[in-house]
Amino acid sequence: MTTTIRNALMIAAMAVTLGACASKGQPTAQYDFGPLPAATSTASEAASASIGAVIVADVSGPASLDTERMHYRLLYSDARQSRPYAYNQWVSTPAQLLTQRMKARLSQAGVKVLSTTDAAASATVLRMEVEDFAQNFDSATSSKGVVRLRASVFRNHRLVEQKAFSSSVSAPSADAAGGASALADASDAVAAELITWLAALPPSK
Repeated sequence: MTTTIRNALMIAAMAVTLGACASKGQPTAQYDFGPLPAATSTASEAASASIGAVIVADVSGPASLDTERMHYRLLYSDARQSRPYAYNQWVSTPAQLLTQRMKARLSQAGVKVLSTTDAAASATVLRMEVEDFAQNFDSATSSKGVVRLRASVFRNHRLVEQKAFSSSVSAPSADAAGGASALADASDAVAAELITWLAALPPSK
């Protein structure tokens, strides 16, 4: 058996294992980001005092994130192809999960989180756009959850600052459950960096 044929068979087996090997009638497993990690009181006090109240807009992103389906990429085979898991999905879209998580992490840090309907109550608006949210397989047994987003802060309808955030976390298992865990951890890491960044911005006048 040639190396090319052997690699092709391995890739085919990987796709079957991840996406289409479930038996007929198997129930769909649903995932979210799980409970919030513990926050330190020192970080919460610093964020609360420095950031104040923030209007958090819904996270936006590519159309591929407007679905509950879970996807993965085989970087070692074809990095341009996004493949869906057959019987695994998110409880809501990734954009919605990220919006909820970011609001929860900000609130946990003592920040007063407002919605866009409260625009008159605060001049500070946080907008986030997801650039990447994926489980990427480097090999048949190793993958990472990758989250990249761009955050922008506006005050009185003017851009104050903008920054890109990125986190990559190894998955504990080579399946949908491992991907969900890694993406949740990567999202929390981005949230922590974002809160630190917000706290360092000049206060509104």
